Amino acid sequence: MAGLALRLFFFFHFPAITDDSRVYGDLAANWLQHGIYGETQGGAIVPTDARLPGYPAFLAAIFLLFGAGNFKAALLAQLVLDLLSCAVLADLARRMFSDRAARNAFLLACLCPFLANYSAAALTETLEILFTVVALDCAVAGLNRWNMASPNTVSPNVDSPDGVSWTAWAGSGAAIAACILLRPDGGILLAGIGLYLLFVLGNRWRLRKNWLPVLKAATVVSLCAFAPLVPWTIRNFHTLHHIQPLAPRYANEQDELVLRGFNRWVTTWMADYTSVEEIYWKVPGDPLDPAKLPNRAFDSPPQRETTLALIADYNQSSAMSTDLDARFGQLAAERIREHPLRYYVALPGLRIADMWLRPRTEILPPDPRWWEFDDAPSSLLMTVGLGLVNLAYVVAACWALLWRRSQARYLGLLLLFLVLRSAFLGSLENPESRYTLECYPAVIVLAAALWERRPRGERSAA
Repeated sequence: MAGLALRLFFFFHFPAITDDSRVYGDLAANWLQHGIYGETQGGAIVPTDARLPGYPAFLAAIFLLFGAGNFKAALLAQLVLDLLSCAVLADLARRMFSDRAARNAFLLACLCPFLANYSAAALTETLEILFTVVALDCAVAGLNRWNMASPNTVSPNVDSPDGVSWTAWAGSGAAIAACILLRPDGGILLAGIGLYLLFVLGNRWRLRKNWLPVLKAATVVSLCAFAPLVPWTIRNFHTLHHIQPLAPRYANEQDELVLRGFNRWVTTWMADYTSVEEIYWKVPGDPLDPAKLPNRAFDSPPQRETTLALIADYNQSSAMSTDLDARFGQLAAERIREHPLRYYVALPGLRIADMWLRPRTEILPPDPRWWEFDDAPSSLLMTVGLGLVNLAYVVAACWALLWRRSQARYLGLLLLFLVLRSAFLGSLENPESRYTLECYPAVIVLAAALWERRPRGERSAA
């Protein structure tokens, strides 16, 4: 009931219908009413592959039941699905730790303000989180069929005579497919589970144990994950005459200029979400304020002059030409050549840290420059409060990782997913905290184990 109340609070006070939401809604309405998966441009419906069909399909189902454009109904449905995620998350904690950890995980998930906040946003996050949890829970259920010892055993190695749990692995693959159809980065979950199964396969090979069930499981997961992409790829080839199994990297149309030079220049200094709003999202269409650039955007006075000249040229029309984009690319190449470690190591690390530790108020009223403390008192209180809550979740997970890892089963599965996703996010130009929300199920499961009772032998030894 507390989880429901928290989500209703965000639904009534902070519902978020963003520009992305309207794009998804337009795709859903055109698909539902005209049978065309396309965007409305100049009064005509133009087929597109810029967005994967997962979330538009969800909105189309809602619009069919409750009327076209009814985002309120979509948000209420997401609210229910988010509470379902909490229950599945509790089951994952039960399988990895114990019943006590399951209750802790359910509590932490229901009262998590970040999950609740995005359940009131017409974006992919809530569904992505649900299917991520389902995929992990099914994978752990499948692993349990091979290891039937007590959940608190450190290294269970009792093989189940039942072999492969086809339902569990097929469920995991289907959930991964849903993640991919929502957003292309859902494939990171497949990479995490696949690498973990590869580790299990290698371990069984080394111990001369039966490795065939592991190979079968990996095959089932892969087939179920990739199967739904086949009709999407065929549709893109038939309608748009090119092979596109996912979506374009920058969600662009075929004839749209991709600002590769500008984007590369941005990654030579981008480290926080504030610059995403103030610089990255402004191009093209809005003028840039050079004063908003951080000092790390320049390495020397001549480079500063070059950068300001490029921005001045852009501001003349607030449009990016091919030539101007190439000049930004040349500047980026110069900066990367002079400081490769900063570009490939330091800045990705800073972007990862920013996404994990920022207060997560990007779709809430507080100003992104929260550290200047010039917001209204209520917004300031919200920013500081949510920042502390986020820090508490992350610290609790890290603490549990240190003190409770011996009681976890398949901990490597969660860690692989966390590391792979964080590394991928560090390569993006736009570090948005919402991209780490898919990792929050793993964070909550680990944090839930912090209050786990230690085995009797460990207590007596202590």
